[in-house]
Amino acid sequence: MWILHISVEYMHNSEKGLKTIYKRYFKRLIDILGAFFGIIILAIPMLIIAVLIKIDSKGPVIFKQQRIGLNGKVFYIYKFRTMVVNAEHTGSGVYSGKGDARVTRVGRILRATSADEFVQFVNILKGDMSFVGPRPPLTYHPWPYEEYTEEQKKMFSVRPGITGWAQVHGRKDVEWHKRIEMNVWYTENVSLWLDIKICFMTFFKVLSNADNENVGETVAKEENEKESVH
Repeated sequence: MWILHISVEYMHNSEKGLKTIYKRYFKRLIDILGAFFGIIILAIPMLIIAVLIKIDSKGPVIFKQQRIGLNGKVFYIYKFRTMVVNAEHTGSGVYSGKGDARVTRVGRILRATSADEFVQFVNILKGDMSFVGPRPPLTYHPWPYEEYTEEQKKMFSVRPGITGWAQVHGRKDVEWHKRIEMNVWYTENVSLWLDIKICFMTFFKVLSNADNENVGETVAKEENEKESVH
């Protein structure tokens, strides 16, 4: 029995060790190689997208926005612009529902296919992001970094991702407290196989365009939570 116990403990420690090595080293290597070859393969499609955006509406091709990343550090996330200029300060603000007039014609296609995210390969090469990880929140929504609890801040212990565990379990219609719980769970269970699983689930989500529209405000107010406007 003691031999069996030692064997089980050894296997558990070995598995934990492999996850740690992947999380610290190989995950970043895969990100760099994937983003590098991704940019090469998608160079022509991205050039076409850039031209279409310029033809379709006035404004820059690339949309930059401050997000919270690894260890709470603020960085600029890049996307192909899908909305009119200054859209964040008009209409429903950070929420964009079905039929939002601020979304451009080209932008609707980019959002439906998630092609607006292609530019984030640059974020990955810069070290701001990973292919898989918690989606980086805005600096002020759902709340500022200082207002996250210590437990919630665990979601910032890994690089944010283009896709993640929360994204394949509801994407835009999941309430933020639940979304953060899923993000924290991911950071505590990072592994190669989990990332592969998330990538496959993301692929099918994109194909079906599931959960890709905000259904309303997704920040639930608890009774004792400080009221604020995000």
